[in-house]
Amino acid sequence: MIRHRAFPLLAGLVALALTAPAALAADLPTNLQTDINQIATKALAQSGVPSVSIAVVDHGQLAYIHAYGHGRLDPKTSANTAMRYSIGSVSKQFTAAALLLLQQQGKLKLSDPVSDYFPGLTDAGKITLRQILSHTSGYQDYWPQDYVMPEMLTNTTPQFIMDKWAKKPLDFAPGTKWQYSNTNYTIAGAIIEKLTGQTPFQYLRQHVFLPLGITDAFDNNLHALPPDDARGYHRYALGPLHPAPKEGVNWLYGMAELSLTPTDLASWDMAMIHQTLLKPASWQTMETDVMLKNGLASGYGLGVFVGRFQGHRMISHDGEVSGFTDTNLVFPDDGVAVIAMTNQDAIGTSGVIARRIAAAVLKANEPVSATALEQAKNIFAGLQHGKIDRKLFSPDANAYFDKTALHDYRKSLKHLGKPDAFTAVAQRLRGGMTMRAYRARFDKQTLSITTYTLPDGKLEQYIVAPTD
Repeated sequence: MIRHRAFPLLAGLVALALTAPAALAADLPTNLQTDINQIATKALAQSGVPSVSIAVVDHGQLAYIHAYGHGRLDPKTSANTAMRYSIGSVSKQFTAAALLLLQQQGKLKLSDPVSDYFPGLTDAGKITLRQILSHTSGYQDYWPQDYVMPEMLTNTTPQFIMDKWAKKPLDFAPGTKWQYSNTNYTIAGAIIEKLTGQTPFQYLRQHVFLPLGITDAFDNNLHALPPDDARGYHRYALGPLHPAPKEGVNWLYGMAELSLTPTDLASWDMAMIHQTLLKPASWQTMETDVMLKNGLASGYGLGVFVGRFQGHRMISHDGEVSGFTDTNLVFPDDGVAVIAMTNQDAIGTSGVIARRIAAAVLKANEPVSATALEQAKNIFAGLQHGKIDRKLFSPDANAYFDKTALHDYRKSLKHLGKPDAFTAVAQRLRGGMTMRAYRARFDKQTLSITTYTLPDGKLEQYIVAPTD
């Protein structure tokens, strides 16, 4: 099913349930926990999604875990963080990790052609394992829909999927395009089983989950989650929620078969951050953007999207199977990861929640110094009276603050009086300077302030603008 979703939020109201935190290595600051609570509860209320289970890793350690809403609706059962949720295509990075482990063991090479394992597939001698894992093979996707087709309600085999979809003509020549295809990971899973005699889940349990201390990973390919776990739901348009049907056996094989708790997935994310379990070279291979033959970047590594979020390197994936959607965002250079698992399909609420939480956590980790904040407040107060200390500013900024600028700043700001709050919002590098953003709140007005500071400490910019 989908890898990324950005549906508009649906109207509705969901009751809230907070679980008690699990044992955490470090707690997030209280104000950041409050922000996360607001993000989660607002998103559930606006979307009508039954529940979300969240984990946050900060400074490389599990720092926050909570569940909100209802994990099951009949009977109504409050979500809790011990419940497992199906993680859909987030499973793909685990399958990719299995092949990387097999490469470390000398049992395969990512440069191997698929024909070494399944010679009967289309152009198998021209397609490498790396292209399978990076969605650059050209094999057609067998499940692009966001619902379960009638055929998928019956049991199947990986061989049937490969025979039906991986023996068709390719959608494009290998390595020339990027196109998401679940078929690739059915093939990858079948390669794992051919080499090891174990299903992908069995191999992962032995070589990934147990070494990471994950003892309750569930094979959603074979069975629906039991009653103590979350139940998946779907809806038609703006209608009521209905229990989602369960896919037949082996439709999720290798590509979306895992169900985990948010703590379980956080353990994997921390392994990625600290580069444990896999060798550093294997992690680098997974997280490196695969290049197409035309020289363009695909935006995808091996089982993960490779990109940036607000200036930070991000390794990510969304997932969906019948009744569930989830989002996993990892910022390895920052020691941060955010997980949001929801129990409704065909909706992007998990992504909305995860990205808003990530923005809040990353911002909190980039504090503006008290000195810079005090300087910004004092400059603002001076501008309310049409005055600045020109020794603080660069020649460019002094030119900006001419008579007209100082007049307009004084006339438009003086009547506001002293701000009720003047806070730092963000800090990052840009153009060889340090950009800082502030927010000044008044009774009926909120203003944004953006500054740029040169390496010598002079201000190249100080601009005030309205904001919502």
